[in-house]
Amino acid sequence: MAAHWEEFYATHLPPSDFEDNRSLLKEFCDRHNEPGRRIVLVTSGGTTIPLEHNTVRFVDNFSAGNRGAASAEYFLEHDYSVIFLYRSKSLEPFTRHFSGQKFMDMLELHNNGPNTSISVKPDSVDVLAPVLENYKTAQEGGKILYVTFTTLTDYFWLLRAACECLTIYGNRALLYLAAAVSDFYIPSNEIPTHKIQSSAGVPNIQLQLVPKMLAPLVSLWVPHAFVVSFKLETDENILIKKAREALNKYKHKLVIGNMLQTRRQRVVFVSQENSYELVLSREQMLNGLEIEDPIVDNVIASHDQFVSNTTS
Repeated sequence: MAAHWEEFYATHLPPSDFEDNRSLLKEFCDRHNEPGRRIVLVTSGGTTIPLEHNTVRFVDNFSAGNRGAASAEYFLEHDYSVIFLYRSKSLEPFTRHFSGQKFMDMLELHNNGPNTSISVKPDSVDVLAPVLENYKTAQEGGKILYVTFTTLTDYFWLLRAACECLTIYGNRALLYLAAAVSDFYIPSNEIPTHKIQSSAGVPNIQLQLVPKMLAPLVSLWVPHAFVVSFKLETDENILIKKAREALNKYKHKLVIGNMLQTRRQRVVFVSQENSYELVLSREQMLNGLEIEDPIVDNVIASHDQFVSNTTS
């Protein structure tokens, strides 16, 4: 049985930088709270489950954070203010385009002794320039706030703090919950303080179900917001069924379902009213279209309708 969400917060301490991050969240939300302005909280990346308090080993969750990072860029293009709550060292908006050796391959070294310089290769300028321009626009306008988490506990504390700051936006707030949150964890009081020693033999680790924070989020923390969750499955036969079960249980607005094997080219939108597929053609993929672009377009259209229906 899953622990109740209130029990989780009562038994798990917030991250050491929690108050600093809460202040940043509040300042960002207050600063952007202008008439008509929309704001989105994008969660991204996976959560870790530590096996020790002085953590050496942990259980990780599959996610590089590409969907969240890409989506954040598209929300910025639509003039949303963006809170990007993401797993430390996972992909980030803008820099995701140049991770690893991609960025190094774009550069050219001019080794002229004391006058050594670096330039962008001519054939890379067209790739780098639009991304850099969008990055500068977002940074100089203060339109995006980056907040990092690592563990499941970090994520839950920061998610709640962000939601509490977003309440002032009412129906103008959009929650786009793309983070891959673990379904299982080890309660804090059952974790050893120090590194588990192999000399003690095979450890007996009992995982418990994580409390479903979507319930208090929808009903208590941001009851007037437009909330979108994601559902990843590997069995096609249960995808829509699981999405509808989540909608009926938590009463939020939209579930975006995707299959592990085809998540880059196909998703299904499931609402209380209907469901439909969004699929990229082979030609669209070859031309560089990312599925997050039309995903965000469709989410914003649904948010527009929601605002229209709930504004007196």
